[in-house]
Amino acid sequence: MAKNWKATLHEVIYEADTPAGKLFDVVLLFLILASILLVMLESVNEFAEKHGTLLYVSEWIITILFTFEYFARIISIKKPSRYIFSFYGIIDFLSTIPMYLSFFIVGSQSLIALRALRLMRIFRVLKLARYIGESNNIMRALNASKIKIGVFIMFILILCTILGSVMYLIESGEDSGFTSIPRSIYWAIVTLTTVGYGDIAPHTALGQFIASIIMILGYGIIAVPTGIVTAELANQDKEDGTLHLNTQSCPNCAAEKHKNKAEYCYNCGESLNPEESD
Repeated sequence: MAKNWKATLHEVIYEADTPAGKLFDVVLLFLILASILLVMLESVNEFAEKHGTLLYVSEWIITILFTFEYFARIISIKKPSRYIFSFYGIIDFLSTIPMYLSFFIVGSQSLIALRALRLMRIFRVLKLARYIGESNNIMRALNASKIKIGVFIMFILILCTILGSVMYLIESGEDSGFTSIPRSIYWAIVTLTTVGYGDIAPHTALGQFIASIIMILGYGIIAVPTGIVTAELANQDKEDGTLHLNTQSCPNCAAEKHKNKAEYCYNCGESLNPEESD
């Protein structure tokens, strides 16, 4: 009986393929949006002074509901630690505790805005698997490019250090703002990235000539990381053209992203439909 109860609770909370699971996720998303809206309204002094009590009570109601949801997710799987230390588990915890911390730390309730991260569950509800797949491709490309990008950033830092030092030597005698090498390096970074705040500017002809070269160089440098990632995306082998829309979560280890019509978990081998296996 307890097993059936837990299996039903797991299906409602973790699945988005069933009517009950869809309803649960949609209600959860609306509560998250409502909570974020309450935090935003609380930051408006005129509204907070007029409706402070309503905002406070409403936020506590939503926090209590999220607390029940958090513990329900824990007790509905066989290995709670899989959820507790997962990405969503950590986000759920961090977005629930601020109101409780407000008893000890003034202003901590503003951290409730972290609940915006929970809106990522909308991908499961709407089955936007195509976009999830594309985002995974980008993440794989970034991971494959991290060494090249790291070397490139190191080169840029060295270049900015050299250019900043040179500009300090040229402009330090002028009233142009190059008062130290770190400040000159800051100017080199701002100029090389084509941001150009204008708070520091060279006054000598040589300094302006070097600044012009750095600005032109910046346009070419900005395109390098994009080219590296694009090349990795082009080199990726397409594993499978099948679009997986399965939102089923393993009741044992909470693993997701199972293939369509999968009967067993790819991670731990547990049956994805424990009631049917019985």
